[in-house]
Amino acid sequence: MTRPLVLQNLRIVDPSRSLDENGTIIVTDDGRILAAGKDAQNQGAPAGAVVKDCAGLIAVPGLVDARVFLGEPGSEHRETIESASRAAAAGGVTSFISMPDAEPVIDEIALVEFVQKTARDKALVNVYPAAALTKGLLGKEMTEIGLLRDAGAVCLTNGRQPVHDTLVLRRAMTYAREFGAVVALETRDKYLGANGVMNEGLLASWLGLPGVPREAEIIPLERDLRIAALTKAAYHAAKISVPESAACIRVAKESGSSVTSGISINNLTLNENDIGEYRTFFKLSPPLRTEDDRVAMVEALASGTIDIIVSSHDPQDVDTKRLPFADAADGAIGLETLAAAALRLYHSGHVPLMRLIDALSTRPAAIFGLDAGTLKPGARADIAVIDIDEPWVLHKETLVSRSKNTPFENARFTGRVVQTYVAGELVHSA
Repeated sequence: MTRPLVLQNLRIVDPSRSLDENGTIIVTDDGRILAAGKDAQNQGAPAGAVVKDCAGLIAVPGLVDARVFLGEPGSEHRETIESASRAAAAGGVTSFISMPDAEPVIDEIALVEFVQKTARDKALVNVYPAAALTKGLLGKEMTEIGLLRDAGAVCLTNGRQPVHDTLVLRRAMTYAREFGAVVALETRDKYLGANGVMNEGLLASWLGLPGVPREAEIIPLERDLRIAALTKAAYHAAKISVPESAACIRVAKESGSSVTSGISINNLTLNENDIGEYRTFFKLSPPLRTEDDRVAMVEALASGTIDIIVSSHDPQDVDTKRLPFADAADGAIGLETLAAAALRLYHSGHVPLMRLIDALSTRPAAIFGLDAGTLKPGARADIAVIDIDEPWVLHKETLVSRSKNTPFENARFTGRVVQTYVAGELVHSA
Protein backbone atom coordinates (compact mmCIF):
# COMPACT_ATOMS: atom_id res chain seq x y z
CA MET A 1 0.00 0.00 0.00
CA THR A 2 1.24 3.47 -0.86
CA ARG A 3 -0.16 6.93 -0.25
CA PRO A 4 -2.50 8.25 -2.95
CA LEU A 5 -0.72 10.30 -5.60
CA VAL A 6 -1.83 13.31 -7.61
CA LEU A 7 0.20 14.60 -10.57
CA GLN A 8 -1.11 18.00 -11.61
CA ASN A 9 -0.73 20.37 -14.55
CA LEU A 10 0.84 17.99 -17.01
CA ARG A 11 0.21 16.94 -20.58
CA ILE A 12 -1.11 13.39 -20.71
CA VAL A 13 -0.44 11.26 -23.78
CA ASP A 14 -2.22 7.90 -23.64
CA PRO A 15 -2.39 6.01 -26.97
CA SER A 16 -4.68 3.35 -25.48
CA ARG A 17 -7.42 6.01 -25.36
CA SER A 18 -6.11 8.25 -28.19
CA LEU A 19 -5.85 10.89 -25.48
CA ASP A 20 -3.56 13.91 -25.66
CA GLU A 21 -4.63 16.69 -23.30
CA ASN A 22 -3.57 18.73 -20.30
CA GLY A 23 -4.87 17.43 -17.02
CA THR A 24 -4.28 15.52 -13.81
CA ILE A 25 -3.51 11.92 -12.87
CA ILE A 26 -4.93 10.56 -9.62
CA VAL A 27 -3.55 7.29 -8.24
CA THR A 28 -5.23 5.34 -5.44
CA ASP A 29 -3.41 3.98 -2.40
CA ASP A 30 -3.38 0.50 -3.97
CA GLY A 31 -1.40 1.71 -6.98
CA ARG A 32 -4.19 1.97 -9.54
CA ILE A 33 -5.24 4.84 -11.79
CA LEU A 34 -8.37 6.53 -10.44
CA ALA A 35 -8.55 9.17 -13.17
CA ALA A 36 -6.26 10.59 -15.84
CA GLY A 37 -7.18 13.53 -18.05
CA LYS A 38 -8.61 17.01 -17.96
CA ASP A 39 -11.75 15.83 -16.14
CA ALA A 40 -9.60 14.64 -13.21
CA GLN A 41 -8.66 18.25 -12.44
CA ASN A 42 -12.04 18.80 -10.80
CA GLN A 43 -12.07 15.68 -8.62
CA GLY A 44 -9.83 16.96 -5.86
CA ALA A 45 -7.03 15.12 -4.13
CA PRO A 46 -7.80 12.04 -2.00
CA ALA A 47 -7.12 12.36 1.72
CA GLY A 48 -3.43 12.03 2.53
CA ALA A 49 -2.37 12.19 -1.11
CA VAL A 50 1.08 13.23 -2.28
CA VAL A 51 0.45 16.13 -4.66
CA LYS A 52 3.05 17.12 -7.25
CA ASP A 53 2.96 20.05 -9.65
CA CYS A 54 4.27 18.77 -12.98
CA ALA A 55 3.90 21.93 -15.05
CA GLY A 56 5.80 21.68 -18.33
CA LEU A 57 6.06 17.88 -18.16
CA ILE A 58 4.42 15.05 -20.10
CA ALA A 59 3.03 11.84 -18.60
CA VAL A 60 2.84 8.66 -20.66
CA PRO A 61 2.16 5.01 -19.82
CA GLY A 62 5.36 3.43 -18.53
CA LEU A 63 7.43 2.10 -21.40
CA VAL A 64 7.33 -1.62 -22.22
CA ASP A 65 10.56 -3.09 -23.58
CA ALA A 66 9.91 -6.42 -25.27
CA ARG A 67 13.49 -7.57 -25.83
CA VAL A 68 15.94 -7.37 -22.94
CA PHE A 69 18.94 -9.66 -22.55
CA LEU A 70 20.31 -10.12 -19.03
CA GLY A 71 23.27 -11.80 -17.40
CA GLU A 72 21.33 -13.63 -14.70
CA PRO A 73 21.63 -16.52 -14.24
CA GLY A 74 25.19 -17.30 -15.24
CA SER A 75 26.80 -13.94 -16.11
CA GLU A 76 25.77 -11.68 -13.26
CA HIS A 77 28.90 -9.57 -13.71
CA ARG A 78 27.31 -8.18 -16.89
CA GLU A 79 23.80 -7.57 -15.57
CA THR A 80 21.44 -8.88 -12.94
CA ILE A 81 17.67 -8.70 -12.85
CA GLU A 82 17.99 -6.12 -10.09
CA SER A 83 20.52 -3.91 -11.90
CA ALA A 84 18.56 -4.11 -15.15
CA SER A 85 15.43 -3.04 -13.30
CA ARG A 86 17.21 0.05 -11.96
CA ALA A 87 18.44 0.87 -15.46
CA ALA A 88 14.91 0.39 -16.76
CA ALA A 89 13.46 2.71 -14.12
CA ALA A 90 16.00 5.38 -15.05
CA GLY A 91 14.79 5.17 -18.64
CA GLY A 92 11.05 5.23 -17.91
CA VAL A 93 10.68 1.51 -18.66
CA THR A 94 8.23 0.06 -16.14
CA SER A 95 7.90 -3.40 -17.72
CA PHE A 96 10.29 -5.51 -19.73
CA ILE A 97 10.46 -9.01 -21.18
CA SER A 98 13.65 -10.87 -20.34
CA MET A 99 15.11 -13.19 -22.95
CA PRO A 100 15.90 -16.85 -22.20
CA ASP A 101 19.57 -16.56 -23.23
CA ALA A 102 21.22 -17.42 -19.92
CA GLU A 103 23.30 -20.12 -18.29
CA PRO A 104 21.30 -22.28 -17.92
CA VAL A 105 18.88 -21.42 -20.71
CA ILE A 106 15.37 -20.52 -19.49
CA ASP A 107 13.74 -23.60 -20.99
CA GLU A 108 12.19 -25.25 -17.92
CA ILE A 109 9.39 -24.32 -15.53
CA ALA A 110 11.74 -23.99 -12.56
CA LEU A 111 13.85 -21.43 -14.39
CA VAL A 112 10.82 -19.36 -15.41
CA GLU A 113 9.81 -19.38 -11.77
CA PHE A 114 13.35 -18.37 -10.76
CA VAL A 115 13.13 -15.25 -12.94
CA GLN A 116 9.70 -14.42 -11.53
CA LYS A 117 10.76 -14.90 -7.89
CA THR A 118 13.98 -12.93 -8.29
CA ALA A 119 12.07 -10.11 -9.94
CA ARG A 120 9.47 -10.05 -7.16
CA ASP A 121 12.20 -9.90 -4.52
CA LYS A 122 14.65 -7.49 -6.12
CA ALA A 123 13.33 -5.66 -9.17
CA LEU A 124 12.00 -2.11 -9.14
CA VAL A 125 9.94 -2.68 -12.30
CA ASN A 126 7.79 -5.47 -13.73
CA VAL A 127 9.86 -8.26 -15.26
CA TYR A 128 8.17 -10.81 -17.53
CA PRO A 129 10.13 -13.91 -18.56
CA ALA A 130 10.18 -15.21 -22.10
CA ALA A 131 10.89 -18.93 -22.40
CA ALA A 132 12.98 -20.77 -24.94
CA LEU A 133 11.12 -22.11 -27.95
CA THR A 134 13.62 -24.98 -28.32
CA LYS A 135 15.61 -26.81 -25.67
CA GLY A 136 18.92 -25.13 -25.00
CA LEU A 137 18.12 -22.70 -27.83
CA LEU A 138 19.64 -25.33 -30.11
CA GLY A 139 16.75 -25.38 -32.58
CA LYS A 140 16.44 -29.15 -32.53
CA GLU A 141 13.70 -30.04 -30.03
CA MET A 142 10.84 -27.84 -28.91
CA THR A 143 10.27 -27.14 -25.25
CA GLU A 144 7.16 -27.88 -23.15
CA ILE A 145 5.34 -24.88 -24.55
CA GLY A 146 2.07 -25.34 -22.69
CA LEU A 147 3.71 -25.86 -19.30
CA LEU A 148 6.04 -22.90 -19.78
CA ARG A 149 3.10 -20.74 -20.80
CA ASP A 150 1.15 -21.83 -17.71
CA ALA A 151 4.20 -21.07 -15.55
CA GLY A 152 4.11 -17.45 -16.68
CA ALA A 153 6.24 -17.19 -19.82
CA VAL A 154 4.69 -14.36 -21.86
CA CYS A 155 6.12 -15.54 -25.18
CA LEU A 156 8.34 -18.19 -26.73
CA THR A 157 11.55 -17.21 -28.45
CA ASN A 158 14.86 -18.66 -29.48
CA GLY A 159 16.63 -15.55 -28.22
CA ARG A 160 19.59 -14.58 -30.35
CA GLN A 161 19.47 -17.87 -32.23
CA PRO A 162 17.25 -18.46 -35.29
CA VAL A 163 15.46 -21.80 -35.72
CA HIS A 164 16.94 -23.27 -38.87
CA ASP A 165 14.97 -26.53 -38.97
CA THR A 166 11.67 -25.67 -40.66
CA LEU A 167 9.93 -28.83 -39.44
CA VAL A 168 10.81 -28.03 -35.82
CA LEU A 169 9.60 -24.48 -36.37
CA ARG A 170 6.32 -25.65 -37.88
CA ARG A 171 5.64 -27.99 -34.96
CA ALA A 172 6.59 -25.35 -32.40
CA MET A 173 4.37 -22.72 -34.00
CA THR A 174 1.47 -25.18 -34.13
CA TYR A 175 1.79 -25.94 -30.42
CA ALA A 176 2.23 -22.26 -29.57
CA ARG A 177 -0.99 -21.46 -31.41
CA GLU A 178 -2.90 -24.00 -29.35
CA PHE A 179 -1.72 -22.35 -26.12
CA GLY A 180 -2.23 -18.78 -27.31
CA ALA A 181 1.48 -18.01 -27.15
CA VAL A 182 3.33 -15.52 -29.34
CA VAL A 183 6.43 -16.85 -31.11
CA ALA A 184 9.05 -14.08 -31.34
CA LEU A 185 12.06 -14.81 -33.53
CA GLU A 186 15.13 -13.07 -34.86
CA THR A 187 15.70 -13.66 -38.55
CA ARG A 188 19.28 -14.43 -39.52
CA ASP A 189 20.37 -16.99 -42.07
CA LYS A 190 22.82 -19.55 -40.70
CA TYR A 191 25.12 -19.46 -43.70
CA LEU A 192 24.52 -16.29 -45.69
CA GLY A 193 26.84 -13.70 -44.24
CA ALA A 194 27.78 -16.08 -41.44
CA ASN A 195 31.15 -14.38 -41.02
CA GLY A 196 29.77 -10.89 -41.54
CA VAL A 197 30.30 -8.30 -38.83
CA MET A 198 28.61 -5.21 -40.32
CA ASN A 199 26.29 -4.21 -43.15
CA GLU A 200 27.50 -5.47 -46.52
CA GLY A 201 28.36 -2.58 -48.79
CA LEU A 202 30.96 -0.06 -49.86
CA LEU A 203 31.78 1.05 -46.31
CA ALA A 204 32.46 -2.54 -45.22
CA SER A 205 34.80 -2.88 -48.18
CA TRP A 206 36.64 0.31 -47.23
CA LEU A 207 37.03 -0.92 -43.66
CA GLY A 208 38.13 -4.36 -44.82
CA LEU A 209 35.37 -6.07 -42.86
CA PRO A 210 33.14 -8.95 -44.03
CA GLY A 211 29.54 -7.88 -44.52
CA VAL A 212 26.06 -9.17 -43.72
CA PRO A 213 23.78 -8.82 -46.77
CA ARG A 214 20.19 -7.77 -46.30
CA GLU A 215 19.14 -11.10 -47.82
CA ALA A 216 20.44 -12.81 -44.67
CA GLU A 217 17.47 -11.21 -42.90
CA ILE A 218 14.89 -11.18 -45.68
CA ILE A 219 15.07 -14.85 -46.70
CA PRO A 220 14.52 -16.37 -43.22
CA LEU A 221 11.84 -13.75 -42.51
CA GLU A 222 9.93 -14.78 -45.63
CA ARG A 223 10.24 -18.41 -44.55
CA ASP A 224 8.96 -17.63 -41.04
CA LEU A 225 6.02 -15.69 -42.43
CA ARG A 226 5.08 -18.61 -44.67
CA ILE A 227 5.16 -21.03 -41.73
CA ALA A 228 3.18 -18.61 -39.57
CA ALA A 229 0.51 -18.44 -42.29
CA LEU A 230 0.54 -22.24 -42.58
CA THR A 231 0.13 -22.82 -38.85
CA LYS A 232 -1.98 -19.70 -38.13
CA ALA A 233 0.35 -18.92 -35.22
CA ALA A 234 0.87 -15.49 -33.69
CA TYR A 235 4.30 -14.56 -35.03
CA HIS A 236 6.46 -11.61 -34.05
CA ALA A 237 9.54 -10.67 -36.07
CA ALA A 238 11.68 -9.48 -33.18
CA LYS A 239 14.11 -7.11 -34.90
CA ILE A 240 14.03 -6.16 -38.56
CA SER A 241 16.41 -3.67 -40.13
CA VAL A 242 15.82 -3.26 -43.88
CA PRO A 243 12.85 -1.87 -45.84
CA GLU A 244 12.38 -5.12 -47.77
CA SER A 245 11.62 -6.83 -44.45
CA ALA A 246 9.05 -4.17 -43.62
CA ALA A 247 7.45 -4.77 -47.02
CA CYS A 248 7.20 -8.50 -46.23
CA ILE A 249 5.52 -7.71 -42.92
CA ARG A 250 3.05 -5.37 -44.60
CA VAL A 251 2.07 -8.02 -47.18
CA ALA A 252 1.63 -10.65 -44.44
CA LYS A 253 -0.61 -8.33 -42.44
CA GLU A 254 -2.70 -7.51 -45.51
CA SER A 255 -3.16 -11.24 -46.17
CA GLY A 256 -4.67 -11.71 -42.70
CA SER A 257 -1.80 -13.40 -40.88
CA SER A 258 -1.38 -12.74 -37.15
CA VAL A 259 1.97 -11.02 -37.64
CA THR A 260 3.73 -8.18 -35.82
CA SER A 261 7.25 -6.82 -35.89
CA GLY A 262 9.73 -4.87 -33.84
CA ILE A 263 12.86 -2.85 -34.49
CA SER A 264 15.80 -1.92 -32.31
CA ILE A 265 16.09 1.74 -31.40
CA ASN A 266 19.64 1.50 -32.74
CA ASN A 267 18.46 0.78 -36.27
CA LEU A 268 16.09 3.76 -36.08
CA THR A 269 18.60 6.33 -34.84
CA LEU A 270 22.04 5.15 -36.02
CA ASN A 271 23.56 3.99 -39.29
CA GLU A 272 26.67 2.17 -40.48
CA ASN A 273 28.71 5.38 -40.65
CA ASP A 274 28.58 5.57 -36.84
CA ILE A 275 30.99 2.63 -36.72
CA GLY A 276 33.70 5.13 -37.63
CA GLU A 277 37.12 3.72 -36.92
CA TYR A 278 36.08 0.28 -35.79
CA ARG A 279 34.11 1.32 -32.70
CA THR A 280 32.89 -1.98 -31.27
CA PHE A 281 30.01 -0.50 -29.27
CA PHE A 282 28.36 -0.14 -32.68
CA LYS A 283 28.79 -3.84 -33.51
CA LEU A 284 25.19 -4.99 -33.28
CA SER A 285 22.80 -7.65 -34.50
CA PRO A 286 21.16 -6.91 -36.85
CA PRO A 287 23.97 -4.66 -38.03
CA LEU A 288 23.53 -0.94 -38.50
CA ARG A 289 22.40 -0.38 -42.07
CA THR A 290 22.66 2.54 -44.50
CA GLU A 291 21.13 5.95 -43.86
CA ASP A 292 18.56 5.28 -46.61
CA ASP A 293 17.58 2.07 -44.83
CA ARG A 294 17.27 3.90 -41.52
CA VAL A 295 15.00 6.57 -43.00
CA ALA A 296 12.82 3.92 -44.64
CA MET A 297 12.45 2.05 -41.35
CA VAL A 298 11.44 5.25 -39.55
CA GLU A 299 8.73 5.71 -42.18
CA ALA A 300 7.59 2.09 -41.69
CA LEU A 301 7.35 2.72 -37.95
CA ALA A 302 5.35 5.91 -38.43
CA SER A 303 2.90 4.13 -40.73
CA GLY A 304 2.40 1.25 -38.28
CA THR A 305 3.93 -1.41 -40.51
CA ILE A 306 6.53 -1.88 -37.78
CA ASP A 307 4.61 -2.27 -34.53
CA ILE A 308 7.06 -1.68 -31.70
CA ILE A 309 10.46 -0.32 -30.72
CA VAL A 310 12.77 -2.33 -28.46
CA SER A 311 16.02 -1.38 -26.76
CA SER A 312 17.58 -4.79 -27.51
CA HIS A 313 19.44 -4.22 -24.22
CA ASP A 314 22.43 -6.58 -24.40
CA PRO A 315 25.10 -5.93 -21.75
CA GLN A 316 28.67 -6.88 -22.62
CA ASP A 317 31.84 -6.28 -20.64
CA VAL A 318 35.33 -5.15 -21.60
CA ASP A 319 36.45 -8.73 -22.19
CA THR A 320 33.94 -9.10 -25.04
CA LYS A 321 33.96 -5.54 -26.43
CA ARG A 322 37.53 -4.23 -26.11
CA LEU A 323 38.65 -6.40 -29.01
CA PRO A 324 39.26 -5.98 -32.74
CA PHE A 325 35.94 -5.17 -34.38
CA ALA A 326 35.54 -8.53 -36.09
CA ASP A 327 36.19 -10.39 -32.82
CA ALA A 328 34.01 -8.28 -30.52
CA ALA A 329 30.63 -9.55 -29.33
CA ASP A 330 27.43 -8.08 -30.75
CA GLY A 331 25.20 -5.97 -28.55
CA ALA A 332 24.70 -2.71 -26.69
CA ILE A 333 22.86 -1.66 -23.57
CA GLY A 334 19.75 0.43 -24.16
CA LEU A 335 17.23 0.49 -21.33
CA GLU A 336 18.36 3.86 -20.00
CA THR A 337 18.52 5.57 -23.39
CA LEU A 338 15.44 4.07 -25.07
CA ALA A 339 13.11 7.01 -24.43
CA ALA A 340 15.67 9.74 -25.11
CA ALA A 341 16.87 8.16 -28.35
CA ALA A 342 13.30 7.56 -29.51
CA LEU A 343 12.42 11.21 -28.90
CA ARG A 344 14.89 12.09 -31.65
CA LEU A 345 12.30 10.73 -34.08
CA TYR A 346 9.66 13.05 -32.61
CA HIS A 347 11.83 16.15 -32.50
CA SER A 348 12.88 15.57 -36.12
CA GLY A 349 9.21 15.58 -37.10
CA HIS A 350 9.26 12.05 -38.53
CA VAL A 351 7.10 10.22 -35.96
CA PRO A 352 4.15 11.82 -34.10
CA LEU A 353 4.39 11.61 -30.32
CA MET A 354 1.20 9.54 -30.05
CA ARG A 355 2.54 6.92 -32.46
CA LEU A 356 5.93 6.93 -30.76
CA ILE A 357 4.48 6.23 -27.30
CA ASP A 358 2.20 3.61 -28.83
CA ALA A 359 5.25 1.80 -30.22
CA LEU A 360 7.13 2.12 -26.92
CA SER A 361 4.33 1.18 -24.53
CA THR A 362 0.76 0.49 -25.59
CA ARG A 363 1.41 -1.76 -28.58
CA PRO A 364 4.01 -4.07 -27.01
CA ALA A 365 1.74 -4.52 -23.98
CA ALA A 366 -1.11 -5.51 -26.30
CA ILE A 367 0.99 -7.91 -28.40
CA PHE A 368 2.28 -9.84 -25.39
CA GLY A 369 -0.82 -9.55 -23.20
CA LEU A 370 0.75 -7.51 -20.40
CA ASP A 371 -1.01 -5.44 -17.75
CA ALA A 372 0.66 -2.26 -18.96
CA GLY A 373 0.66 0.39 -21.67
CA THR A 374 -2.33 2.45 -20.54
CA LEU A 375 -3.39 5.19 -18.14
CA LYS A 376 -7.07 4.32 -18.21
CA PRO A 377 -8.93 4.22 -14.88
CA GLY A 378 -8.43 0.94 -13.08
CA ALA A 379 -5.08 0.21 -14.71
CA ARG A 380 -1.92 -0.25 -12.70
CA ALA A 381 -0.29 3.16 -12.25
CA ASP A 382 2.88 2.60 -14.25
CA ILE A 383 3.81 6.10 -15.41
CA ALA A 384 6.78 7.80 -17.05
CA VAL A 385 6.99 11.57 -16.60
CA ILE A 386 9.13 13.24 -19.26
CA ASP A 387 10.61 16.68 -19.75
CA ILE A 388 10.36 16.53 -23.51
CA ASP A 389 12.53 19.57 -24.17
CA GLU A 390 15.35 19.12 -21.64
CA PRO A 391 18.76 19.02 -23.35
CA TRP A 392 21.33 16.71 -21.83
CA VAL A 393 24.45 14.72 -22.63
CA LEU A 394 24.89 11.05 -21.76
CA HIS A 395 28.08 10.36 -19.83
CA LYS A 396 29.12 6.76 -19.35
CA GLU A 397 29.81 7.33 -15.65
CA THR A 398 26.14 8.08 -14.98
CA LEU A 399 24.84 4.81 -16.42
CA VAL A 400 23.09 2.57 -13.92
CA SER A 401 23.61 -0.67 -15.85
CA ARG A 402 26.48 -2.87 -14.71
CA SER A 403 27.80 -2.84 -18.28
CA LYS A 404 28.66 0.38 -20.07
CA ASN A 405 28.61 -0.68 -23.72
CA THR A 406 26.36 2.10 -24.97
CA PRO A 407 26.52 3.41 -28.54
CA PHE A 408 25.30 6.77 -27.20
CA GLU A 409 28.30 7.74 -25.07
CA ASN A 410 28.59 11.56 -25.09
CA ALA A 411 25.48 11.77 -27.29
CA ARG A 412 23.34 14.90 -27.07
CA PHE A 413 19.66 14.28 -26.38
CA THR A 414 16.57 16.43 -26.10
CA GLY A 415 13.99 14.94 -23.74
CA ARG A 416 14.57 13.11 -20.49
CA VAL A 417 12.60 10.88 -18.13
CA VAL A 418 12.44 12.77 -14.84
CA GLN A 419 10.12 10.51 -12.83
CA THR A 420 9.12 6.85 -13.09
CA TYR A 421 6.30 5.28 -11.12
CA VAL A 422 5.49 1.57 -10.82
CA ALA A 423 2.10 0.82 -9.26
CA GLY A 424 2.05 4.41 -8.00
CA GLU A 425 5.42 4.14 -6.25
CA LEU A 426 8.26 6.44 -7.28
CA VAL A 427 11.16 4.26 -8.45
CA HIS A 428 13.24 6.91 -10.23
CA SER A 429 13.64 10.66 -9.97
CA ALA A 430 16.17 12.66 -11.98
